[in-house]
Amino acid sequence: MNATSPETATGRIVLLTTSHRVAPGLLSWPAWQALHAADRVLCADGAHPQLPYLREAGIAVDEASPTAEDLVDACAGGHTVVVVAAGEGEPTLTDGLARLAGSGRFSMPELELLPASYDLPGARLLDLVQVMDRIRAECPWSSQQTHKGLAKYGIEEAYELVEAIEEGDRDELREELGDVLLQVVFHARIAQEDPDTPFSIDDVAGGIVTKLIHRHPHVFGDETATTPEEVKEHWMRTKAIEKRRASVTDGVPLGQPGLALTAKLASRVRTAALDVPLPAGEGIGYELLALAVRAEASGVDPEAALRVAARAYRDAVRAAEGLGA
Repeated sequence: MNATSPETATGRIVLLTTSHRVAPGLLSWPAWQALHAADRVLCADGAHPQLPYLREAGIAVDEASPTAEDLVDACAGGHTVVVVAAGEGEPTLTDGLARLAGSGRFSMPELELLPASYDLPGARLLDLVQVMDRIRAECPWSSQQTHKGLAKYGIEEAYELVEAIEEGDRDELREELGDVLLQVVFHARIAQEDPDTPFSIDDVAGGIVTKLIHRHPHVFGDETATTPEEVKEHWMRTKAIEKRRASVTDGVPLGQPGLALTAKLASRVRTAALDVPLPAGEGIGYELLALAVRAEASGVDPEAALRVAARAYRDAVRAAEGLGA
């Protein structure tokens, strides 16, 4: 038949797309139905990971690269042709079909896009792990990095994330979250190579999943919590049992900024209902200590509050310089 004849174009074309993040062969039921009912199944990629599973299921697949005209001809007489997409789509083929339809010279077959497998939320994290594996193996700089060498970048990226949040820039926030995530995946990839105590990104993810479930008994267990305060109480109680700390100050990183450190210590003291007087002393350090403790007791993050004031100060300086905010 000739695709240039209006009488020849009938039937249906099914464009079957699959995700490489899902194991081959795990196709949806509508996809299997379409494959079994098709008059012809085509795939341009002879190395497509789905082909062995389709053939094992009794599906005859022709390894061919049809043009749009070929497909229209193949559908003549009411036939159904399924095209197993080589990637996540066949833009050249769909563009060709669109041009034929736009010419007005054909009675086009029905075109259906049928996702045969779907990405679950978080599926792109698998891509990130694969990319990190390759970079670690092939990049001269990345292959030499250590946990200690990367530590400074973790701090920098965390500060840049906080700045994006405070600025309210959504695009910047998305980018900085990615940079922080990269640090996690990079460190986990390095940890895989430890000769004595290796762990992987799956161990990291599994650990935090277990922790979240354990510390949310009101979500995953029998306890109840109706207010944020009750949730925090659950969290602190289960955390205390897990850590079995001798002091409420155990586990507070002393390397964090001074105001944040003071606020964290004050929060631990207040949560534990301890009556601890501020140390006596003179000088700006003790004055800042008292201010930070007072801010925390009032529900104010002193570190964030100071950054807001510092931004205002910066804007005032730029205004004095005639530069604007």
